[in-house]
Amino acid sequence: MTSLTNPGDFPLTETWSYMNAANVALMPMSSAKVITDWQTDVALNGSNNFNDHAEDTAFDGLRVQGARLFNCREEDIAGGSSCTELLSSVAWAVMPGKHENVVSTDIVFPSTIYPFTRVSQHTGCEIRLAKGENGYASFDEIVKNIDRNTAVVSISHAEYTGGQLYDLAALAEVAHANDALLVVDATQSAGAIPIDAPASGADVIISGSYKWLCGPFGAAVMYLAPHLHEKLVPGFVGFRSHEDMWNLSPERLEYPSTAKRFESATMAFGCIKGLGKSIEYLTDIGIQRIYDHNIMLADRLIEGLNGLDLEVVSPSNIKERTSIVTCRVNGFDPAGIVLGLKERNVVVHKRQEFVRFSPHLYNCGDDIERAVTELSRLLKK
Repeated sequence: MTSLTNPGDFPLTETWSYMNAANVALMPMSSAKVITDWQTDVALNGSNNFNDHAEDTAFDGLRVQGARLFNCREEDIAGGSSCTELLSSVAWAVMPGKHENVVSTDIVFPSTIYPFTRVSQHTGCEIRLAKGENGYASFDEIVKNIDRNTAVVSISHAEYTGGQLYDLAALAEVAHANDALLVVDATQSAGAIPIDAPASGADVIISGSYKWLCGPFGAAVMYLAPHLHEKLVPGFVGFRSHEDMWNLSPERLEYPSTAKRFESATMAFGCIKGLGKSIEYLTDIGIQRIYDHNIMLADRLIEGLNGLDLEVVSPSNIKERTSIVTCRVNGFDPAGIVLGLKERNVVVHKRQEFVRFSPHLYNCGDDIERAVTELSRLLKK
């Protein structure tokens, strides 16, 4: 089973079995070149090339590629410096009040709920966290917490510890039946799981760049459903927030009538361009093709881990699965396992008491065989 990539796109894979996309993915060299070329040009030429027009249109490429990624319109796409930045701006835009609540899980990555926690400290809204165990929270447990006072359901599309995938359409149906918004952190799914944003029913989908999207730190992409384009007033604003950013009068602030209203300030624009290039790289291959490839790798990995008599805690139901494979190595320190594998050129990650594998499109069957073989040797040692 070969990788989906070309030789030289991800040089590290020639000598290492890198299965850590859920932490930091490898970036295609074409994307890295876009970033460094932009930074070098600004360093050498200042505003000679990066002029007012270039700054005004800096996000245009990301909007094109983001629309391909989420199967939506370019007008529905915004960029930012991080998933947390964009989510925080959304949280303050929605600003649930004292008698409202926000629903998430107690296994969610903290950044998915912290922006709403900060709002709750200001408004007094209630934060409700559905109970999970071993990195898994059931759909029914989440739904139990949603009621007529729920303003937002804020969840990760895929949970970071065990890789559990939620049915966005089903969650959106329950949320909307209670007049709540569904806000999705897709950092652990976008780029590896097909996402049809309009069909999902989600109101907001945001993804960081440096995991499954194979992009840089310092960039993120957001889908904003059309019905919210003129309804939400961003929590973070800056000179880019005005509909004509170069009309610099401080006497008024009139927002664009698209998702662009959430693009507020000057940032490392080379990172945005690099993210656009990474998304283009992935979508040219095909997200469904990447998903199928990654699941086959995960299947082979689970088979090998089961042969070592380990406890795999990631979901087995295909509807809830991603290529994140998390296991408990009873009687062994997970940090020691991760270090031991790294010394053998196999990169995985520790999360809580678990060892987490996360293969991606640049991995192949040989990577899986090496990981299982080296892990077996570690356990025997």
